[in-house]
Amino acid sequence: MSLTPAARGHLAMLGFSACVAGSFSLGSMAAPHIAPAALNALRFLLGTTLLAGLVFARGGVPRTALTAPWRYLLIGALMAVYFLLMFEGLKTAEAVSMSAVFTLTPVMAAGFGWLLMRQRMSGRIALGLAIGAAGALWVIFRADLAALLAFAPGRGETVFFFGCAAHAVYAPLVPRLNRGEPGLIFTLGTMLAATLVLLVWGWSDIMVTDWAELPPIVWVTILYTTLAATALSTVLLQYAAMRLPSAKVMAYTYLIPSWVILWELALGRGAPPALILVGVAMSVLAVLLLLRDG
Repeated sequence: MSLTPAARGHLAMLGFSACVAGSFSLGSMAAPHIAPAALNALRFLLGTTLLAGLVFARGGVPRTALTAPWRYLLIGALMAVYFLLMFEGLKTAEAVSMSAVFTLTPVMAAGFGWLLMRQRMSGRIALGLAIGAAGALWVIFRADLAALLAFAPGRGETVFFFGCAAHAVYAPLVPRLNRGEPGLIFTLGTMLAATLVLLVWGWSDIMVTDWAELPPIVWVTILYTTLAATALSTVLLQYAAMRLPSAKVMAYTYLIPSWVILWELALGRGAPPALILVGVAMSVLAVLLLLRDG
């Protein structure tokens, strides 16, 4: 039985959430050893090279895809900002807390979806976003009601919030700026632009990095983020963004803290306190509400 376009979009986002989650856990282990710009420039360079090889093996880039290259630069710059601020935040924030910040993205994506595409939301969607945001805040402030009321998030979480804002603009911009290019072609243009931005921005960090002395966890993180959290996740996100409303695309980010907890356990880093899991459960409830039809 063939799947509907919407069903394929949902499967793509499930894979996206699993891929992205690993980058939080591995990234938090690698972040103290390398500058964010240097790590991301290399991972995007490698990921873009691999994707370019795949695209040219399948016939290359049609001339029509080269029109209005500013589209790729705009979306690629947003990607670069997101990843730079993510790894900057991971220097001081825990992986689960950072992934909870990421779950605020659907609220912002819904707002940008309305501004850019006039995508409206039902009361159920609004309720799901509110529950998910509340669960995210519970995790971000580590189940500390006093800290929540004082609203004093850590530096890492604050930095990453602005990166998430850039990511939230990304989802509604893809269908708006796409002019019929196939997903792989549009992804290649986006990643090439992000690579150029990162190389220019991070050139000094790249030059001063002692690549030969980096610990193995950095190379593991670069390899994983190149294959799973850069090339594959970008393809999955753009594929889903062409088939689902922005709010539903971003709904899957609410699953990421749950995936991160599994990653943390698998890496032997332990589980978060039980009270933190209340916020994670609220995020899962938000997913169920957001993905229901009708």
